[in-house]
Amino acid sequence: MKLTNRLLITFGASSLALALLSGCALTKDYCSLSYAPQTNVARIKGAEAVKVKIELADRRTIKDKVSVKKNGYGMEMADIISKEDVGVTVKNALVTELTNRGFSPAGGDVLVLAELSKFYNDFKIGFFTGDAVAEVSMNIQVKRNDGSITFSKIVNGNGVNKNVMLASGSNAKVALEAALVDAVAKLFEDVSFTEALLKSAASPKNGT
Repeated sequence: MKLTNRLLITFGASSLALALLSGCALTKDYCSLSYAPQTNVARIKGAEAVKVKIELADRRTIKDKVSVKKNGYGMEMADIISKEDVGVTVKNALVTELTNRGFSPAGGDVLVLAELSKFYNDFKIGFFTGDAVAEVSMNIQVKRNDGSITFSKIVNGNGVNKNVMLASGSNAKVALEAALVDAVAKLFEDVSFTEALLKSAASPKNGT
């Protein structure tokens, strides 16, 4: 009898977890993305003299889809759509961090080209709860006005929203925003990135 009761309790708990994770799995959901700037950022000496043009190329096949709902068995269901243009969100994050360090993102002889290849959250379904696991990937290049490349790096950011009860847009949002923060932080932690901006601006123009 005790064993039967345990099985019933376990079955009931797992059924509840599956139902919670599924939610309205057949209905599209939406999330509104934002970027939280880094705090206590120091301005870089000489950055005020560097005018930077920032361009973002969104290489993703599908632009608005940032995740997908899953039912309690891990089967993909309805799409989760970003209310904002993801490319604009990423570009604005770069503009913010460059500005906070003293650079002038008003267009100039130095180009920062960001090619976005991934901006996606995947729900990992567990027994009682699940995790929202997001990844942001982009290739960053710094170019002089003559087209020569002074910096090139693929930057990957990761974000996790643990123990979620719903595979929803709001839970995907937390992981996606964390992944964007992580990717941008890794870029600006690389001293060679900001050094490339300074050197590119100081290099001779058009071979003169």
